[in-house]
Amino acid sequence: MTTAWQAKVLTVSDGVSTGHREDLSGRALVAFLEEHGFVVVEHALCADGEETVFAQLLTMTSEFSGLVVSTGGTGFSSRDETPEGAVRIIQRLAPGLSEAMRAVNPLGRLSRGVAGVVGQCIVVTTPGSPKGCVEQLSAIIDVLPHALALLCETPTQH
Repeated sequence: MTTAWQAKVLTVSDGVSTGHREDLSGRALVAFLEEHGFVVVEHALCADGEETVFAQLLTMTSEFSGLVVSTGGTGFSSRDETPEGAVRIIQRLAPGLSEAMRAVNPLGRLSRGVAGVVGQCIVVTTPGSPKGCVEQLSAIIDVLPHALALLCETPTQH
């Protein structure tokens, strides 16, 4: 039996959250996740910054089992504080996921993205470009259903 895992997408961007820019990255993640069998149940927006990311991820992971993927705020600019907000809610880091994501492209080494576990959620932070967020998520999409099954104590084939 194959489980259709639920997913949520968070776009972290001052420009998108204020309506000054179109959310190309968030839409790209939603489409990619749906193409890979995930049921996207929420797509939220928030401004850049540690506090806003922390608050939004806290809400999105509360009593949720599945995948939460953010796009934006993982770089080097002064407002890029998505990793700082994410690590405040992450209970256990998953460095292998972050490392695999960064390895897909030389520019991936400039991503400060993190991945980890919050309750029965896997939280993954990706870059803000449509190409970068999908490229990094594609590096781990094959193992996420198995990781979620282990996390949620669903029977697996291993």
